Amino acid sequence: MIRSILWGCAAGAAGTTALNAVTYADMALRGRPSSGTPETVVDKVSSGLGHPVPESEGRENRLTGLGALSGIAVGVAAGVAVAVAHRAGARLPVWLGGPLTGALAMAAADAPIAGLGVSDPRSWSAADWASDVVPHIAYGLVTYGIVAATADR
Repeated sequence: MIRSILWGCAAGAAGTTALNAVTYADMALRGRPSSGTPETVVDKVSSGLGHPVPESEGRENRLTGLGALSGIAVGVAAGVAVAVAHRAGARLPVWLGGPLTGALAMAAADAPIAGLGVSDPRSWSAADWASDVVPHIAYGLVTYGIVAATADR
């Protein structure tokens, strides 16, 4: 089990790197700005838990860092969940397991966005959805591909 968890961490980290690469390439190609959504989610969650990020110099930078770290945490955790499920027998072909893994990570990232009222995915444009779906598919293919490739080791 420990080996599956460690492979899941590595797979999730690799998938997160793929997601970030696709996202940054999209920003570079289309000239779009980065999203402030992760920072807003972190701000709302930390405040809701009674531990707001202090109002001080560098607060926005702290929120940016915490937003990025939360994305990494979601990516690694989803990788672990998929590796453990794979170990338990949920073995799908990569062409199916990859997109499903991406959908899992996307749901884990987007549920708090909707639940906290940061954004309403029902109001997103096609370009907004593409900016979310395409990187998560890359995440899923890389993450699930590594999990599947390392399962028998």
